[in-house]
Amino acid sequence: MKFIVSSSVLLKQLSAINGVVATNPIVPILENFLFKLEDDTLTVTASDLQTTMITNIAVESSEKGAIAIPAKLLLDTLRGLPEQPITFNVNTETFGTEILTDNGRYKLSGENPIDFPKIPAVNRSLAVELSSDALLSAINNTVFATSTDDLRPAMTGVYLQLNEENATFVATDGHRLIRYRRTDISSPSSASMIIPRKALTLLKASLPEDAVVRAEFSQSNASFTFGNTQMICRLIDERFPDFENAIPVNNPNVMTIGRTDILNSLKRIMIYANRTTHQIRLSLKTNSLTISAEDLDYSNEANEKLLCDYDGDPLEIGFNAKFLTEMLNNLSAKMLSFEMSAPNRAGLIIPADKEENEDMLMLVMPVMLNTYA
Repeated sequence: MKFIVSSSVLLKQLSAINGVVATNPIVPILENFLFKLEDDTLTVTASDLQTTMITNIAVESSEKGAIAIPAKLLLDTLRGLPEQPITFNVNTETFGTEILTDNGRYKLSGENPIDFPKIPAVNRSLAVELSSDALLSAINNTVFATSTDDLRPAMTGVYLQLNEENATFVATDGHRLIRYRRTDISSPSSASMIIPRKALTLLKASLPEDAVVRAEFSQSNASFTFGNTQMICRLIDERFPDFENAIPVNNPNVMTIGRTDILNSLKRIMIYANRTTHQIRLSLKTNSLTISAEDLDYSNEANEKLLCDYDGDPLEIGFNAKFLTEMLNNLSAKMLSFEMSAPNRAGLIIPADKEENEDMLMLVMPVMLNTYA
């Protein structure tokens, strides 16, 4: 089996799917890329059993064949090469592979492609077409709030709810919750599923700008196709928490403030907070916000006063500064509304200015302050 391909094109396509390859996979064959050649198209597959990424590359060849090639070794070789056509010579009996360049020759041993796991089939029960920008925006605004606790598998992914009017993406780790809705994504029939965090992170890294993404869903798998790349992932088969009931409805105390003003202040104040709890205190009075933190173990304390738009009751509420700053960092809005009711009830953060077709709500749980503990 022989084919000729551009070194930079091959490197770019392999780098796009390399994120799937695990460092110490359960099955050793998964440390490899699966190369399948059919005439002038090379199909490369990478998998970790849960997620599979496939890309098609145009090559010069008229042959057929398959081989599994060590991913790390091949990528390290390609990264060191200047742009040039390179020739792959593969012995399909011994799986020995030779790479020929303008001034070099590299030999590596491949593996039997039969051992590579089969690509899961997506018997689609639902298909949706959406823009890559809309999908990227949904991933960016939710994936950071997923849980890393494998004991609560439902929370380790993003919940997607599709209907005729919109698509709702929800992520929570028990301390905060993000509900992101888009009206430019819809589906003729209602459906819901939980997409794993790793799959979404890989999508985020490989999605091109201004492209059309075809998403297909079955009972157990999801497939995303864009350009000459496809990603198939296994869905999380768990029940997602009832998030609608977690969102407080009556929040009379509303503060409006500039996002960068409060974010920069939080970053300065959290340096003085307890390193374990990251607890900061927000004290609200008419048109005034005081942010303070103290670390009794080291006798450190700090406070800053900011101007804001607030005419509710005087309120003192505690939050984890780490969660707050991460949430505010992921927003692009200039102005934010903080909606609160009581020191022991969740607070809502709603961007005052948002893009067309999107609606966003962030919920963050308070931490108990000594004053009312």
